[in-house]
Amino acid sequence: METILKARDLTKEYITGRHTVKALNGVSLNLERGEFIAIMGPSGSGKSTLQHLLGGLDRPTAGQISLGNQEISRLPDTAATLIRRRNVGFVFQFFNLIPTLTAEENILLPILIDGKKAKAYQERLDRILQRVGLTDRRQHRPDQLSGGEQQRVALARALITESAIILADEPTGNLDTKTGSTIMELLQAAAHEFQQAIVMVTHDPRAASYADRVVFLRDGQVVEESILAQDTGQAQRVKDILSILEKLEVASC
Repeated sequence: METILKARDLTKEYITGRHTVKALNGVSLNLERGEFIAIMGPSGSGKSTLQHLLGGLDRPTAGQISLGNQEISRLPDTAATLIRRRNVGFVFQFFNLIPTLTAEENILLPILIDGKKAKAYQERLDRILQRVGLTDRRQHRPDQLSGGEQQRVALARALITESAIILADEPTGNLDTKTGSTIMELLQAAAHEFQQAIVMVTHDPRAASYADRVVFLRDGQVVEESILAQDTGQAQRVKDILSILEKLEVASC
């Protein structure tokens, strides 16, 4: 497999008054093309901080992040923005759609922002709309779509750019169980069919069970990693994740 992202010894510190808070402490992580990783851990464990660093939304206090062969963690802001725009897609818990734009226009927005012609992406757009089940809803605005449909628009927006990595932050947090399962199946397809690497932050063991690998954080450090056997049933994968979470909870007491 092709390693597309390497994070080495990431440390992130924040100054709060007279105190220094270490949100991450020496985290290392490799991400392969087409791999789906879930990041789990208790509140304050560093999950969101790690995701922000991997996506170039923040810079580490120490350590390195390489995307392909390029070290990106020390780039100037303008260069970092360009790398992020062209190589990283985002799926947020609250969708972040433009209310005045149609589903199709929301999906194509990253293309237009990057100065490219939407016409050149029409074939890919049609394919993605069909894959996420929105062909008949492409001209609807967000207020005309259900929560699950809005999240599918957000996912399609992340897919359209052919970005190497998609970062998903609690993508099922505002969805019912059935709709959440649909979104997770689509994220899984994005990794395995479109060969885009997925890094998802979640607190939900059921959502994490769709991943190829689960990375567990506690107190800013990786304390466990689990490769999920996809040939076992989902119920067993959920059980395995819950068992690790319980073990980590006991160990922290």
